[in-house]
Amino acid sequence: MTQLEDIYNTYFKDVFLYVYSLSGDKHIAEDITSETFMKALTSLDSFRGDSDIRVWLCQIAKNSYYSYLRKKKSFVDFESVPEPASGDNVEQEITTSEASMKVHEIIQNLKEPYKKVFTLRVFGELSFRQIGKLFAKSDNWACVTYYRAREKIKARLGDYQ
Repeated sequence: MTQLEDIYNTYFKDVFLYVYSLSGDKHIAEDITSETFMKALTSLDSFRGDSDIRVWLCQIAKNSYYSYLRKKKSFVDFESVPEPASGDNVEQEITTSEASMKVHEIIQNLKEPYKKVFTLRVFGELSFRQIGKLFAKSDNWACVTYYRAREKIKARLGDYQ
């Protein structure tokens, strides 16, 4: 097997689930995931190894998805938007469209390292050990930082409701 085949087999599911969490559409997620690996193939030499390859692939996927949205200028059918979930489980909040916009806005306004740690944990699906390693900290530090970020998000979600 080639290096790209190994990468594809190892990270396909992670990238697909990440794009699916962004789009909420299986077909779009499949298309963007395929595009992500095609882009990774052409730019594999530019991967410096500063971060986990999963993070790099998810960044390519996110950029590809946003490019797709800009091209399609998609519109939301407001009757298909689910009711906002309760503020008890931030991860569940992300799965609903309306709440997702609020949560993403709140996440973007978080200070570092809370924003990056929360994003890596929820969207990158990295373990606390992997996140700690990326920051040259302990997995306990990553866990505490994630839960503090989560509490900040829950508190700010309460301000919206």
